Amino acid sequence: MSLISGIQGQLLEVTVVCCNKLKDTEWISRQDPYVCLEYGSTKFRTRTCTDGGKNPTFQEKFVFTLIEGLREINVVVWNSNTLTYDDFIGSGKIQLQKVLSMGYDDTAWPIQTKTGRHAGEVRLIMFYANANKPATSYAPSYTAPQPHTPMYSAPSYAAAYQTPSPYPEYPPHSAAYPPTPYPPPQTTAYPPVYPPPSAYPPMSYPPHSAYPHASYPPPTQDYSYPPGPYPPRPY
Repeated sequence: MSLISGIQGQLLEVTVVCCNKLKDTEWISRQDPYVCLEYGSTKFRTRTCTDGGKNPTFQEKFVFTLIEGLREINVVVWNSNTLTYDDFIGSGKIQLQKVLSMGYDDTAWPIQTKTGRHAGEVRLIMFYANANKPATSYAPSYTAPQPHTPMYSAPSYAAAYQTPSPYPEYPPHSAAYPPTPYPPPQTTAYPPVYPPPSAYPPMSYPPHSAYPHASYPPPTQDYSYPPGPYPPRPY
């Protein structure tokens, strides 16, 4: 049994990128190549690359509907002529095993003349979208538990370790002791230790005039110098 199955009706994208080192069928001017693709009864043709010569560029994409059991595409390269029939350059076969298994293939495929001689290469980019899809029969049936669903119920350690205390509980301070028979001290019952300044009578001092003035006799010796003349001072 083939590893690649179930391709019937699936889509395959093929992009004709370019041709490399084609056989030149023109002796005077440059040749005008184009590429034809054939898969089952489906045929596509690129535009003509005018004056493309040996290395024409196309960059054209085509979509094929796959057929079960058909694993290759035929490719033919022609040179377009205006007055005469188009010239055959070369042909080849494009294998689809790689693109159907991996989903992508970027290869330059060789083409040959009618006598089997090398006539150049055709570069294609192929893409198959259903290559990496897993089969539904192999889908896992395991369902992971929900994150919010607990796998077990944890024991309540707070309730397990609530043992009775060996010491009796004491009532509040207000209920543990009877009220004291002594009344609370009254701050106003005791007189102040020091009376306020107004309690002492003010001291009366005699006025300054009450004391007698001391009288001192005038000096009896006259310390004034007598009037002159005075003898000259010796030097």
